[in-house]
Formats: sequence, C-alpha cells, structure tokens
Amino acid sequence: EKEKRKRLRGAAKMETTSMKLGGLRGAGARRVRGGGAARRGRSARPVQVCARAVEKDVGLMGTKAGMTSVFTEEGKKIPVTVIGLKDGGNVITQIKTTETDGYNAVQVGYDQKRETLLTKPELGHLKKNECPPMRTLAEFKLENIPEGLEVGAELDPTALFSVGDKVDVAGKSIGKGFAGAIKKYGFKRGLMTHGSKSHREHGTTGPGSTPGRVFPGTKHPGQMGDKRVKVKKLEVIQVEKDLIVVKGAIPGKPGNLMTVTKAKGKV
Repeated sequence: EKEKRKRLRGAAKMETTSMKLGGLRGAGARRVRGGGAARRGRSARPVQVCARAVEKDVGLMGTKAGMTSVFTEEGKKIPVTVIGLKDGGNVITQIKTTETDGYNAVQVGYDQKRETLLTKPELGHLKKNECPPMRTLAEFKLENIPEGLEVGAELDPTALFSVGDKVDVAGKSIGKGFAGAIKKYGFKRGLMTHGSKSHREHGTTGPGSTPGRVFPGTKHPGQMGDKRVKVKKLEVIQVEKDLIVVKGAIPGKPGNLMTVTKAKGKV
C-alpha cells in the first residue's frame, strides 16, 4: 500500500508539472501571435520614397554669398541675392538614361576637395568617369537628355542662364527649433486677461466621438524650418562665370548650398 501511495503521488506531481508547462507554452504562443502588425493579419506600412520633380533643364549648384541691393537703369533700387560658384564649378559626373537606369537624369558634382575626404565607393564612382573629387553630387531629372552634354564637362552659367530669365532656387531653410502654432502658422492668440484659460495654447485639435481621432495634416506645434524650400520664378539680374545674381531672397544662411534651375510653367 505504501508503494502504491508513492506511485500515485509521483504521478500527480508529474501531471501538475506538465499542466504548468503547458500553460506557460500556451501563454507564450498567445503573446507571439498577438504582437506586431503582420502577426495581426495586417500588412506592414510600405516604405515611401520621395523623389524630386522633373526639371525643365540641367541646373547648377552654388553657395549663397549674401544679400545686397543694386540700381536699375531707371534708378530703381532692388534687393538681390548673390550666389557664388566655387573653384572647379559644376562638373557632369554621370548621365542616366531610360535604357540604363530607367529614367533620364544628369548627375552634377560641385566643389572640389581632396581625395582623402572621400570614401572609396565615392572616389571609385568619380574615377570611373574620370571626374575630379567633388564634395556634393546632385541629380537633375529630365524628360529628355539635351544634346552636347558629356561626362567630365564643366557647365557654364553664362550658357545656361541670361539676364532676365526666371529661375527656381532651392536650398535648406534656416532652422528655428521647436515652435508653437502662433509662430509657425500665424494662429491668433487668446485673451491675455486674468479670466482667460488659453493665452497661446493650440486649442482643440479635432472632432469628438466621430471619427474620434485627429485628421492627418492638422497644424500642430513642431520643428520649424531646417527643410528644403524652393523659391520659384526669381529674375536673373547678372550672370558671370563665378556668380549668379537673382532678385529677392532665397532660403538659408550665407554659405548654404543652393540649386538653380530654369523656372517651369508660365513665366
């Protein structure tokens, strides 16, 4: 009888242990099945690639030198911005076509520098096309590749632009840090009196129970500036081998990298 009792106790312990282990395995399986969008049966969010628009013609890169003012022949004083071109100018480093790359584009290099400042892949890409080491590479997407362009050739600003032309100038704007809605979007503030509960606050951000969420694109406080901005249809006042002078202001501080292209649409 004692031996039977021992065997029964051992069998009960084994059964209890297996039940505990089974419960742990079940809980673990439920946790695995419940985590992640893909495991819940929803597809993962696709990666979005932001590609720049097709330009009218090949453009140039330059460095913002600063603002000044000039007088026209009629005696009118106008504000202008000077965009300087560093030594070495803009060199064509690659020409892409629909047959080889799936789209038409001209890759341009700007601002020569020492080979030691380039990575081996960058240096190999430039040496492959017999181009000097360049600090910045940029692509200008085009519908059709213009005739007469060759890899290694330097682009002449006086051949691309002339006085009176309209151009689009793009660059990174000055960063203003984290700004509120009043500074960022020009919202009106509330009353500054003692009874006001909202002086510079944002206020309501969306509807109530229907749909019960904030719509995408709602203007909220956040990072202001420090993003690529394009100013369109600026008039060219002066063009030389080493500078381009345009009417008005352009994004960024002096020393900022800028791209200058011919304006699209009605001029």
